[in-house]
Amino acid sequence: MSSKENNTQVQVNSPDDVRNVVLVGNAGSGKTSLFEQLLRARVAGYRGEKDDAERLSQLYLASLVTGNVFVNLLDAPGHPDFVGELRAGIRAADAAIFVVSAADGIDGAAQALWEECAEAKLPRIIALTKLDAAHDDFDTVIEELKDKLGDGVLPTHIPVGSGSDISGTVGVLSRRFRDYSGGGSPVLSEGDDRHDDLIEPHRGPLMEGLIEEADDAELMDSYLEGSDPGRDYLLDDLMKATAGANLYPVVPVVQSSGLGTEELLSLIEQGFPTPSLHPNPEAVKLNGEEVGPAPSDPDAPLVAQVIRTTTDPFAGRLSMVRIYSGTLRTDDVVHVSGHRSFFLDGADEDADHDNEERIGVIQQAVGVELKPKASAIAGEIVMLPKLGTAETGDTLSSQDNVVVVPNWAMPQALLPLAIKAATRNDEDKLAGALQRLAVEDATVKLARGASDQLVLWTTGQAHADLLLNRLKDRYGVNVEQEEVKIALRETFTAKATALGRHVKQSGGHGQYAVVNIDVEPLERGAGFEFVDKVVGGAVPRNFIPSVEKGAKAQLEKGVIAGFPMVDVRVTLFDGKAHSVDSSDMAFQMAASAALKEAAVVGKNVALLEPIDLVTVTVGEEHMGAVMTDISGRRGQMQGTDTDGHKVTITALIPQMEMARYAIDLRGLAQGGGSFTRTFHGYEVLPGNLVEKFTTKD
Repeated sequence: MSSKENNTQVQVNSPDDVRNVVLVGNAGSGKTSLFEQLLRARVAGYRGEKDDAERLSQLYLASLVTGNVFVNLLDAPGHPDFVGELRAGIRAADAAIFVVSAADGIDGAAQALWEECAEAKLPRIIALTKLDAAHDDFDTVIEELKDKLGDGVLPTHIPVGSGSDISGTVGVLSRRFRDYSGGGSPVLSEGDDRHDDLIEPHRGPLMEGLIEEADDAELMDSYLEGSDPGRDYLLDDLMKATAGANLYPVVPVVQSSGLGTEELLSLIEQGFPTPSLHPNPEAVKLNGEEVGPAPSDPDAPLVAQVIRTTTDPFAGRLSMVRIYSGTLRTDDVVHVSGHRSFFLDGADEDADHDNEERIGVIQQAVGVELKPKASAIAGEIVMLPKLGTAETGDTLSSQDNVVVVPNWAMPQALLPLAIKAATRNDEDKLAGALQRLAVEDATVKLARGASDQLVLWTTGQAHADLLLNRLKDRYGVNVEQEEVKIALRETFTAKATALGRHVKQSGGHGQYAVVNIDVEPLERGAGFEFVDKVVGGAVPRNFIPSVEKGAKAQLEKGVIAGFPMVDVRVTLFDGKAHSVDSSDMAFQMAASAALKEAAVVGKNVALLEPIDLVTVTVGEEHMGAVMTDISGRRGQMQGTDTDGHKVTITALIPQMEMARYAIDLRGLAQGGGSFTRTFHGYEVLPGNLVEKFTTKD
């Protein structure tokens, strides 16, 4: 095939014809620019896509043909708020180009992205961008990469020149010089003596890395004897080592000249694994029986997974699907399964579902366009319009061989956003719009908070802003933000005795009930207890349940600040009734009055605030700042644990202090921190904060 392919449909005949590659890197690393650079090099007439908030927040698919392979390029978001999309891209791909800005280096956020790829055992090439703007020279940047990412980071191409004068690259193994200074297609030639000083400091470490990772005894003998085994032999071992995900070639990239483009495309074609060589995720049958990874075989039963879902008010759903096994054809009827509870403890079983769906149009990315095709085989990534029930993470499989593959780990939505419809018209549309947002974005969580407040749980401020814009621009729904209300509780802290009266005369039958109660605190989490100690019929037996009912109703409403009251025992020990005017409602009202009478703010009644168990993971260098911050949030340290350069800090922190922690932690840890939170229990709210919540009758 020519170096600049036409933007026409390509028939994939074997999984070995495909490379699925995800670009990973920090926002601002030059990742999306490199994505565009690779497409321009191989897609005739390609001029680039507009970078807007939607484009940069979601997994984006395009394709190109280079040499004899069809490459699905996935551009994953670099912002930490959209790590769910990143993980979707990692699941769909078989290898990654990890993009690092030489001008900015490796920060905590970049290290977190590297760890995401490492956990998935993805082979990686490192594209080192912005060399023309770097403060340090190439060798210094390489040493930093090795220090932060490991000794497997080894340059395979060296820039010739520095800063704005970089003219090309020379291959460490091939000794070939690729000159990009002419402004057109790069010119390839044999390197000369002036390049030896650039190559030699890196050739020995790279050879040693190949010997170790390719496990090549013949290469070791040649190396020890000082002989050269030959360019083709070395390049073959490089490809084996790269595919094994333990050696990471570094390729310099300069956007303005296109430098590094051909080097990367060559490594993608020859060094990245085919779908047949990269293991597929494990699968299970609906009865829980494990069946192992589906084979990357077009003739095997179908196993595929929905990688992401987009919705459009007019066009409906569009599903990105990675085919692991078998062949998918237009008009096939497939089984759609979503069974998160198979793989995640505590998963919402209501989300489990099984349906049959007929496949309509199958679309293949050709450049950035989508074009229909009759079928797609194992290893391909395709787009399926209008799958009515399939959600992100669901499995598509043959009707006679139904299996489920696990979802990738979704990030926990940790930043709450309280919203309400701006107008009655918006209120009518809000529920449907939120439902569509949740279908499209699996990281979105909807909940009802204190006082029935609608809370949209997001992964960070950028995610929250994106969702609000989608509501307004895509679905025409305007919302207003509110302060997130915390679900406090009330409780008694000391025993109290009170009398409640409900006596009214208004002609005809009146209302008459008197109750005497003791109220006392119970241990935290004990709930409500009612005790009947009435003797002598002071309160008729048929009205005893009325007193309990009235007490429960008042406890649910609270007695001092409108929050439910918990962990109390109410003992009815005396009272009075009237033979005519007493009633069920009168005794309920009397019980309610008695509880209000018993409560004295600041003396025997307190507010309780919810406490979360928070687990924070940061680099060792940020440990002090994070612990100081936790103390400032009234946190109670529970312990620390060190694993390598990472520290895990466990603390109990009031929910009231956690509203913006998802944002604040990133600042404290320079983008590299993460945390989880689970509800732990309730504790007494400090007295200096009580006045904010208590109300006066």
